[in-house]
Amino acid sequence: MFDPFMLLNILEFRALLLDSPAVLDVGCGNASPIQYLGIPNCTGIDGYQPAVDSARKAQTHHNLVVGDIRNLQSVFPKKSFDACIALDVIEHLSKEDGFRLIESMESVARKRVIFLTPNGFLPQRHQSRDDLQEHLSGWSAKEMAKRGFHVIGMLGPKNLRGEFHRINRRPRALWGLVSLFQQLTAIRQDPESAAAILCWKDLK
Repeated sequence: MFDPFMLLNILEFRALLLDSPAVLDVGCGNASPIQYLGIPNCTGIDGYQPAVDSARKAQTHHNLVVGDIRNLQSVFPKKSFDACIALDVIEHLSKEDGFRLIESMESVARKRVIFLTPNGFLPQRHQSRDDLQEHLSGWSAKEMAKRGFHVIGMLGPKNLRGEFHRINRRPRALWGLVSLFQQLTAIRQDPESAAAILCWKDLK
């Protein structure tokens, strides 16, 4: 089913990656939207082997690696990518490991690091014992701004979404439209009220 929010997300990602022909997709999973951007050289890395196997079968990236995303510099040379992007990843790490991830991405990126994450802590459980889907930390718009990131709001207002970013009111189709309207009219410029935040930092 067509998801207008996915289209909005892809447009935002595309704008941030236009000048980045070599991109590292951190915590890429098995169905990253990065595959739709037409990036000339896109590498994916994930710590979950089954996800990488599925992504390899689907040919979502030019290169795929299983590795520890908290220590990217042990896998890739410093400044080896124009940009590093992590979509719905950092919240799956503890706060300490999240800071390590930020530093790790800044180490291997030349131009920009990008995060999409829920705005604040959003409880989420495992779907299977070893799938790495549990949320362990929360990251707020204010916190990311203090760390030097530009921040915009995504996925509409926070009070309309729950676990896995699903609309939490019924009928979902109606409230999905309400969420979309608010995203287009207000939430992008009001990240503190948003369900998710898109954060990017340009590196010197």
